[in-house]
Amino acid sequence: MGEIVLPPVAGRAADQFARTPYAVGFERVRAAGDAREPVSFVLTTVHVLWGTPAARVVEIEQFAQWMRRWADREDDWSSNLLVLGDFNLDRLGNPLYEAFVSTGLWAPSELDQVPRTIFDDDNDRHFYDQVAWFSEPTGASLLEGLTYTRRAGGFDFLPHVFPGLSRTEVSWRVSDHYPLWVEFAVA
Repeated sequence: MGEIVLPPVAGRAADQFARTPYAVGFERVRAAGDAREPVSFVLTTVHVLWGTPAARVVEIEQFAQWMRRWADREDDWSSNLLVLGDFNLDRLGNPLYEAFVSTGLWAPSELDQVPRTIFDDDNDRHFYDQVAWFSEPTGASLLEGLTYTRRAGGFDFLPHVFPGLSRTEVSWRVSDHYPLWVEFAVA
């Protein structure tokens, strides 16, 4: 596990992310008698600073570009990079979303209709939170040994957490964001 820190640029310190992203690697090891190859993957988290879209787009672009450079490195921990977190994206197709996907990150369409916050409704949907991985321009996944099953969703925790409180009161104690999930099959 580690923090993602931007390297110096032209001999001077680089501006860092507003909230330091973290990365943690996992590996399915081979058990006795198991002929399958080990599969490793890295989860990275990010929480883009809320602010004007112009301020957010810079951080989103920097994060997506940093992840792309990592994915392009030739080492064991660069092939299965998954990014998740609060990117503070407003909606599909706007400049913030386009900056997010500009380097080949792909968010599954199965999450497009999933509410992101406890305050979302049919008239006001956000795409703040995302789960994504790199793909070819054709949409073909670049994951190795992991196959997205096309199953994804969110978890509505409101009926189970502080049931006597209003949505706003719950948001002060837990979060106003629904957890997202995606499912992969391991080769």
